[in-house]
Amino acid sequence: MAGPPQENAQFGGQAVVEGVMIRGPRAMAIAVRRPDGEIAIRRRRLGGLYASRLRRVPLLRGALVLWETLALGAGALAWASAVAAGEIDERGEARAPGVLGWAVLAAMLGAAAATFFAGPALATAWLASRVPYPLAAALEGALRLALLIAYLRLIARSPDVGRVFRYHAAEHMAVHALEQGRELSVQAVRRLPKEHPRCGTSFLLTLVVVAALVFLVVGAAGPAWWIVASRLALIPVVAAVAYEAIRFGAGRLDRAPVRMLFAANLALQRLTTRRPDDEQIQVAIASLEAAVAEERAASAEAASE
Repeated sequence: MAGPPQENAQFGGQAVVEGVMIRGPRAMAIAVRRPDGEIAIRRRRLGGLYASRLRRVPLLRGALVLWETLALGAGALAWASAVAAGEIDERGEARAPGVLGWAVLAAMLGAAAATFFAGPALATAWLASRVPYPLAAALEGALRLALLIAYLRLIARSPDVGRVFRYHAAEHMAVHALEQGRELSVQAVRRLPKEHPRCGTSFLLTLVVVAALVFLVVGAAGPAWWIVASRLALIPVVAAVAYEAIRFGAGRLDRAPVRMLFAANLALQRLTTRRPDDEQIQVAIASLEAAVAEERAASAEAASE
């Protein structure tokens, strides 16, 4: 049975290899389809920084959410990849990512920051001394948006990424069902939209738009190295503002102006979601049910202390 709407709106997640990760304020769960067809589920309680009161502080919580999304998401992806590949030990546990795995992740994040933040700044830095700075900043933002769309279109051509995008849609649809108090069954979930306003894709687009505005206001013309350094240094600020924008808009989609502003976010999700099959929806439901159960157990324990 679904809980009250304000409780259900606290759940979100992401797609992983052959599965879905769902998290709430105090707990998370990952469900992955194993090679033998069974669903492996892993539950985890979240404490420390993940459940800290700092997550309630505006702007600061955006930077914290960005960090925890990367940390929890990386661990979930590593575990899911091991399960999907059948790399489990004699206790049925997936092999934990090693130092090399985390190093590869760090390199990928560095490459992403260089491509989407430093790259456009460096490519347009020569304009700073030739045209008014607002125009140079606008062109930089347009290039950043073009890179994002081109990247999503490119990876969407991969069959493996296409499967992840189907799990991505299944996660959205399952969360929609929970938020609307619907039955968590394949038939009920299948009828719901595959786009969700609190999606990470929406965050990426909002991040690009906010970056253009922030860099326009606080950025400054100067040597290329200074422009690039300022972009990289302001990533946490941009992420914090983008998070607040998503949080504000997601709860006010019943208002026409907000729906118009978020229309582009939902449209972009057409690139990162595909209609899932029944088995993929089953995995998303399994993850969501496990996360909700673990969340309620954690809440009950906290209330009894």
